[in-house]
Amino acid sequence: MSQYIIRRLVLNVVVLWVVASLVFVTTNLLPGDFAERQVATNLELADYTEAIEEARRLLGLDRPLYERYATYITSVAMLDLGHSYDTKRSTWEELGRRFPTTLELGSLIALVAFSLSLPIGVISAVKQDTWVDYVLRTFAILGVAAPVFFIAVILTLVVLKLRLFQIDIVGSPHLWTDPAGALKLYLIPTIAGGISGGAGIMRLLRSQMLEVMRNDYIRTARAKGLPDRTVWIRHAMKNAMLPVLTAMGFTIAGIVSGQIILENMFNIDGVGRFLFTRLIIRDFPPFQGAVLIISFVIVTVNLIVDITYGWLDPRIRFS
Repeated sequence: MSQYIIRRLVLNVVVLWVVASLVFVTTNLLPGDFAERQVATNLELADYTEAIEEARRLLGLDRPLYERYATYITSVAMLDLGHSYDTKRSTWEELGRRFPTTLELGSLIALVAFSLSLPIGVISAVKQDTWVDYVLRTFAILGVAAPVFFIAVILTLVVLKLRLFQIDIVGSPHLWTDPAGALKLYLIPTIAGGISGGAGIMRLLRSQMLEVMRNDYIRTARAKGLPDRTVWIRHAMKNAMLPVLTAMGFTIAGIVSGQIILENMFNIDGVGRFLFTRLIIRDFPPFQGAVLIISFVIVTVNLIVDITYGWLDPRIRFS
């Protein structure tokens, strides 16, 4: 196991280097840069060309691409993700200001997704080909087919039609400072994200449960007189969860990556909305740093999921 973990850690470092290189090259290939946008806002300048060249020199954008890449990779290796061209603050500071909001929203979405998908997936498998199964499968198919923004729009219309509460919330309330305001802000995106993220997990768990429940050891457990609930939970669900863990891992990784669409729809100042705005104004250092952190979280979660496989199924051996 220890050798497997070491190999995976080395592979993760290589993956992060590839991601860092790709995001650096692709962002620098985009048309325009921050210097052009900065100069364009100053209407009093007479010579915009000279002003743009001076702005690029001050930002270091006039240097050759390979020199900037070498500086970038060296800084990343030293855990320095650069500073924002716009605010002059470090990437760590910018993300630190928005990470609590994304963590709140992502945790609530993951909680709703798992709370819906796990029991519904098991019930749908146990009640196979009954009206309960048909209703739950229809719900899951609709959740998979409908984009998350469409679900959010429908929920918003329902809230407005029924006048359940006001959704024009001012500021960015947190759960630990203003629980009522935060729940109002997060309610619709949480339910929309939970349905969208949990529907796929529900369908996967149902199919895996049906496959596992046909195995011989399940029939043996039933023959021993074990209660149905024990057979479903302790024997069937434990083995059915192996492929489901991967989908759950991506859902957890989404907590850090941010819900870009939902955060922009509901004006939530989180990591997802920050990534979108940085890309629009060509403020590349914090964008590149945020993408790299998200990649680190994803590869780490994947490693944890793979290790968890061995805990759930003793037959799995890493070599």
